Amino acid sequence: MVDTITIPTASDMHVHLRQGSLMSMPNLQPPISTTEMALAYEAELEQLAPKVTFLMSLYLNPSLTPQEIKKAANAGIRGVKSYPRGVTTNSESGIESYDIYYPVFKAMEEEGMVLNLHGEIPSDPEKNVCVMNAEEKFLNHLKDIHLAFPNLKIILEHATTEAAVTMVKSLGETVGCTITVHHLQLVVDDWAGKCHNFCKPVAKYPSDRAALRNVIKEGHPRFFLGSDSAPHPSHMKEGPEACAGVFTTPLVLPYLATILESFGALDRLEDFACSFGRKFYEIKEEKWVGQVTLVRESWNAPKSYGFGGAGIDGEQGEVVPFMAGKPLGWKIASIA
Repeated sequence: MVDTITIPTASDMHVHLRQGSLMSMPNLQPPISTTEMALAYEAELEQLAPKVTFLMSLYLNPSLTPQEIKKAANAGIRGVKSYPRGVTTNSESGIESYDIYYPVFKAMEEEGMVLNLHGEIPSDPEKNVCVMNAEEKFLNHLKDIHLAFPNLKIILEHATTEAAVTMVKSLGETVGCTITVHHLQLVVDDWAGKCHNFCKPVAKYPSDRAALRNVIKEGHPRFFLGSDSAPHPSHMKEGPEACAGVFTTPLVLPYLATILESFGALDRLEDFACSFGRKFYEIKEEKWVGQVTLVRESWNAPKSYGFGGAGIDGEQGEVVPFMAGKPLGWKIASIA
């Protein structure tokens, strides 16, 4: 039995980094829609974490032009993020049709930028669409964009279904997929009525979870870590309309080591969490790549994390992390 694991620092290809006091711990308000906004936000983040390489994205919106794409690419911005309207927290200004963005996608293809897709369509009772089938009904949009722009790198973010795994596998080498920590553990029973496990897209059926686990276990290089970690103050998770988001950032590697080991895929930790995402993004230079050592140790995840107080905006509160108070089998021993 392995008791110590040393791997490079992780590469999280989808994470929500907040504003104000929660940053020192989005969806951002307002969304990052211009090159200048992205660079200003990057500078704020780098003050808090100067060793981290941040891959900045713009928000897909009607004001985004091919000219702005070229400007952003020249400034080192790596991607554009798309939300369909109304499918998750702060997505009210999301898109309703992709056709009008084809000139933007063409510019992205030419500049080597990545299109990051939140892969759901809005719920619609008249069309029998709800959170349980919203991702599967989105997948033809992914296919259509890929067929129209075969050299455009596209990532289907936070996949939750067997259908999504099958679709991504069927498409070309330019289509990748991120998988979260929590979707490797949760099924629908784990979030229904349990607000701190509620996220968008929601966790689905045991067969869907098995498909996510199996594609990691087989070591498919186009499936990699994107935690979608999203901290919300506990009162916003526990209210009458709970915000969508699960907070995993502080413990991503202990969570992953514990969960992967549970289904016999601990040997895939480095590829999934460190290597495959970097390769897909073709990252050649980073500010710093260290080593993380994890040790086998039984302990319980914290029940909450405090934030704020005398900080940036005076807001304070607590965030409840994933698996709060529950046992984990691995712990970070050192980062060098």
